[in-house]
Amino acid sequence: MSPMKRYRQLFSIPNVWVLVLAAFPARVAYGMVGLSLFFKAQQETGSIAIAGLVIGANSLAGSFTAGIRGSVIDKYGQKWPLRILVPGYATMMIVVNASHSSHVIVAMAILMGLTAPPINLSVRPLWKTIVPPDFLRTAYAVDSSVMNTAGVIGPVIATSLALSKHPGTPLITAAVLMSIGGGALAIAPVSRDWKPEKKEKGAASLWNNPALRLMMLEGSFIGFGWGLFDVAVPAYATLENVAHRTAWVFAAMGISSIIGGLVAGLISKRTSSLRALRRTYLMWFLVAIPMAFTYPGWSMAIAGACLGFVGGAIQVFYWEVMEAVRPKGSAVSYMAWLWTVEGSVMSLGAAVGGILSDNVSPQFCLALTAVSIGMGNVVLTIGKKRLIAADRIPTEEEDTAAMEGIAPTTS
Repeated sequence: MSPMKRYRQLFSIPNVWVLVLAAFPARVAYGMVGLSLFFKAQQETGSIAIAGLVIGANSLAGSFTAGIRGSVIDKYGQKWPLRILVPGYATMMIVVNASHSSHVIVAMAILMGLTAPPINLSVRPLWKTIVPPDFLRTAYAVDSSVMNTAGVIGPVIATSLALSKHPGTPLITAAVLMSIGGGALAIAPVSRDWKPEKKEKGAASLWNNPALRLMMLEGSFIGFGWGLFDVAVPAYATLENVAHRTAWVFAAMGISSIIGGLVAGLISKRTSSLRALRRTYLMWFLVAIPMAFTYPGWSMAIAGACLGFVGGAIQVFYWEVMEAVRPKGSAVSYMAWLWTVEGSVMSLGAAVGGILSDNVSPQFCLALTAVSIGMGNVVLTIGKKRLIAADRIPTEEEDTAAMEGIAPTTS
């Protein structure tokens, strides 16, 4: 089957377009948040270190409670949690935008993070309810590419608005987009009628799951490295008086990650998820190294594009591995607890990145990002036996059996 035909068939399935389009504005809003907070804090205080602290504080608050919010959705469904968190988050963005002192901005950014609605975590399990098993990898690839598309548009909008004649508009725009996208997802039948999986009787706590603990350790390295990266790029560009080029770099990364995700979705199911993840992970480490030797401009954009391409592919295989090793009944909470750890460490990386960018150099932070990715690869290599459930090719019968109990909830 040709690649284009496979994607055409996927989009002909009922509710695929609904799921792609409903949450898209909210995903764009999330793509705007990091740089919106960075430029808000930097413009109000004149300090890159404080800007990094604001991003870190917001990320820490959001990630620290992600596991709790995910567990609530796994128990009660998506309807009311999203209807409460979406307006709360949009409101807090407006409050942060109205703040001016560094202490208030940090405090409000923390409260904003606490109300973050789990948009991406809510969308992921919905794919299994609307597409056949043999289209799941392709669906994950589309979803990954949609997230990365939002990741392209969000930073460009945030940077353009922050450096325009109306620097106070990025967070307001993000609040509007979150209200539209989060609200659309909350009322969409595919989300509203989603029924959580039933947990197996006598199942051990998620925290006792060896695969989860391994992925948390790996995520700690990636979170720290990515926290450094998210601050180092705008800091480098700002210090060189070319802040507008921040958008170039993130746009190049985002566009290439879209392509990478789509390519990954076409890789034959004859390749196991774990094997594909490990091979791609090594490539990810290798392409991260040149970032430390670039300058905000075409060189950083090209290196970022290579990093984004491989990173986009990794997302697809990562989801498949997680789906293979997670216990039944943890469709949202498994990823949410992973994000609790990864995001919390990412916030530390962002705070450290602001300090290092100010006192050492942004290039040093970019070098540490590559080291962090390398350490994540080492963790997966040493602990690969804990992910052995993802190192085989599932039969069509097993895929179908895995769908039992998750009946389609849309007409």
